[in-house]
Amino acid sequence: MSNEETNKTPQDWQPEVDELNERKRLALKMGGEERVNRHHEFGKLTIRERINELVDPGSFHEIGGLAGYGEYQDGKFIDFKPLPYVGGLAMIDGRRVVVGGNDFTVSGGAADISTQERFKSLFLADMAREYRIPLITFHEGAGANVAAEGDGYGHLPSSFDVFGPDIRAGQEVPVMYTVSGATAGGVAASAMLGHFTVMTPQGSLFAAGPPLVKRALGQDVTKEELGGPEIHIAKSGAIDNRAKDESDSFWQIKKFLSYMPNNVYQQPPVLPTNDPVDREEPELLSIIPRERTKAYDMRRVIELIVDDGDYFEIKPEFGASIHTIFARIGGYTVGIVANNPNDIAGAMSADSADKQGHFVELCDHFHIPIVFLADVPGFMIGPRAESTGTLRHGMRAYWATYLATVPVFTVITRKNFGMAGQATANVGGINYRVGWPSGDWGSIPIEGGVAAAYRREIESAPDPDQRRAEIEAHLLQFRNPFRTAEAFGIEDIIDPRQTRSYIHRFLELAYETLSTQLGVKSKAGVRP
Repeated sequence: MSNEETNKTPQDWQPEVDELNERKRLALKMGGEERVNRHHEFGKLTIRERINELVDPGSFHEIGGLAGYGEYQDGKFIDFKPLPYVGGLAMIDGRRVVVGGNDFTVSGGAADISTQERFKSLFLADMAREYRIPLITFHEGAGANVAAEGDGYGHLPSSFDVFGPDIRAGQEVPVMYTVSGATAGGVAASAMLGHFTVMTPQGSLFAAGPPLVKRALGQDVTKEELGGPEIHIAKSGAIDNRAKDESDSFWQIKKFLSYMPNNVYQQPPVLPTNDPVDREEPELLSIIPRERTKAYDMRRVIELIVDDGDYFEIKPEFGASIHTIFARIGGYTVGIVANNPNDIAGAMSADSADKQGHFVELCDHFHIPIVFLADVPGFMIGPRAESTGTLRHGMRAYWATYLATVPVFTVITRKNFGMAGQATANVGGINYRVGWPSGDWGSIPIEGGVAAAYRREIESAPDPDQRRAEIEAHLLQFRNPFRTAEAFGIEDIIDPRQTRSYIHRFLELAYETLSTQLGVKSKAGVRP
């Protein structure tokens, strides 16, 4: 080689590094200025903006940013279009996470299965499982691009393990999703695999979108009518929580994560608190009405008990006769299941049973002790209750609690009847329960039981209403909770104002037990 040829050949790899930086610059353009602007016109952030707003500033480390479609001329690189997925490693409140999501500005977020050797989304889910750190995914887009069958033949759906990585990740780490735009097909299906999913006002979710519904069924529906927030948050329960906007969805993801351990091999977080564990709230002494049929605000009870009145409710709009809540008491993370007297008197419906069972399983999976605040008259009854399978769903909730391995503690604030009452405690465990003096329990409520058991006597009485009242008054004297305590049928009757300290003592013991089970050093007793 001549000296002239040697001088023309680069002595380092700067040209390739320049090309690398150019490819990265082009990838940051996503689908181009026009499509990005259109995305913003619909009030939505791009996937890169979502990630940057969610995670700690400067912490995002992208993985697979060079994956996409290069354009060449005479063998020379001239342009680049990224794949419709962005993801990598990041930090949230100092905790390492895996985060990613569909880029709707590129092909509507639809994957081209014929050109990708490996799906970024699946790689990132495997990474979260491998490194035992939480997984967060932004869902917006379709599952596959029907126009991208580049191999010249149709692919069998079962040829691709597209859901397995998320499922396996969920077995070991917290998995959180947002639905912030139109989400269909496989992307919508994968959004059902997380532990917590939140939807923004622009979000919608369906197995097949309006065009396919029109073609298959002849029905004209909008995205909102088919699978918007009103459908999947309040009715189907497919989505856990509603977000006011995208910023609120980021806050909710962070709030949910704050209660979770990094993985199933760790204890839930225990945080410092200045809220005294023996704090007593006078309002609790009068919060239960003496009128047995009068409702009260169970959320207020929770607010008075937990640290600084702060809690996070899961599925507040679905199955509203049950509250499922994460909170802290004395710094300890706790899952609270509380009946809601303001909705069908707190009775268990098919929806609320599903909600309760899922929440119990979630707490059990991540070693979060469970506290029941019980005020339940029983299963919901009537034709609708039977047609929706309330018994089947209710016993599924009972099943979940019975098999729970985390400690369970029950505070009975008022009613506790029948099979739904059994589902407010772990009968298969130590079954530790305390009651307030307002407690009223039994196999069946007095009113319904008297109407059934004494029907003939009441009907034959000169004054049926008076006779019914006399029988009820006679039987009610045996519902005195102190009589149950005398027989050790309940472990204790407590002053309602001391509920917080009772639960805290339970949580101290629970976390000691968890530390032994998990083989980690207990944080109990290390209080500020």
